[in-house]
Amino acid sequence: YIHTHTHTMMLKSVVELLKWLLFDDKAMWVMMLLLLAAEAALVVAIIYFVPYTEIDWKAYMDEVEGAINGTYDYTLLKGDTGPLVYPAGFVYMFGLLYFATDRGNDIALAQYYFAIFYVMFIAVVMYLYAKSKIQPYVLIFITMTAFRIHSIFVLRLFNDPLAMLLLYVSCMYFINKKWTIGCVFFSLAVSIKMNVLLFAPGLLVLLLLHCGFFGAFWRIGVCGVIQLVLALPFLLENPMGYISRSFDLGRQFFYVWTVNWRILDEELFLNRTFHVTLLCAHLTLLGLLARKWLKNFKVSHFGKYSLDTKSILFVLFSSNVVGIATARSLHYQFYVWYYHTLAWLLWNTKLPIIFRVAVLGLLEFAWNTYPSTVVSSGCLHVAHVALLLALFVSPINIGPSTPLSIANKKK
Repeated sequence: YIHTHTHTMMLKSVVELLKWLLFDDKAMWVMMLLLLAAEAALVVAIIYFVPYTEIDWKAYMDEVEGAINGTYDYTLLKGDTGPLVYPAGFVYMFGLLYFATDRGNDIALAQYYFAIFYVMFIAVVMYLYAKSKIQPYVLIFITMTAFRIHSIFVLRLFNDPLAMLLLYVSCMYFINKKWTIGCVFFSLAVSIKMNVLLFAPGLLVLLLLHCGFFGAFWRIGVCGVIQLVLALPFLLENPMGYISRSFDLGRQFFYVWTVNWRILDEELFLNRTFHVTLLCAHLTLLGLLARKWLKNFKVSHFGKYSLDTKSILFVLFSSNVVGIATARSLHYQFYVWYYHTLAWLLWNTKLPIIFRVAVLGLLEFAWNTYPSTVVSSGCLHVAHVALLLALFVSPINIGPSTPLSIANKKK
């Protein structure tokens, strides 16, 4: 009897510990440390046991090598997969990696650098979740289950994760009301890959609400100056060549790689009218979202509000999701553009947990089906529609913004 009672008490203690670790806000930092350690071990194991797959790394190295050797005409920079199509920050970042990995030849070392980037990345994302006071168990959905994300980082070495790392660093500053330094990191993220611009509509609304027209204007100016400074060598050589290559909004994608539009035939996928329709849908949804934001925040005058963490992240993340849901094409590495925001958004709606998990499950199925199929593509759109409806229809767990004068008095 005593032996059985002891086992029962031990089991009860373990259950209580797990409940605390998974559901108590006070356990968030413990959960973060445990998951960070597990993630660090996991990415090292992936590098060691799973073969590397060459996709773009060699092309990246060829592209930056041209600039390192003195070619500043963007139209002449290219790799074996095509021309250089990323902004100047990409050249500097991967130029550093070029020298740090023996001119790109030491791929194993490059993988370990990306493993470090991944741990930094997930630490910043976890910080955003912790500041949002989301229950600790949600972190499991953005870490140990992220098969495709681990691959994008340490088995593919894409530039997308580095752009998103800087973007999430900017979010870290935004939620701490450091708008200027946040805009600096935002611009640096854009300089590596311009998909970060999908967050820009939300950022504009936030800057107007908190900083007013003048404050928003000069911070946008800071972003522009950073782009000019980074691009200066290339702009002096061939300005139109740089702009047309690095910010080519009309670039055509290959049907063979699309994740989201396999439900269409290739002719419609390449049709310009279809592209314009998607753009109109994007702008319409953004307009409706902006109306919802301003109504929720009870806005009367710009520059009068101090926004809380959830409000800031909700505006930024939902702005990005709208852009992805209406994108002309999504490739597998693009999953990192919004993967870590999906659970955050879903857990800030009133959707039942079973529906939140179902949406995440559909997205995982779609992004991990290779090559994409009509079914996987259809599931992706179903998940996107469900998420957008939740954002538009469900009551959002964010409160109204606080007038700036009141916020300052509280400080």
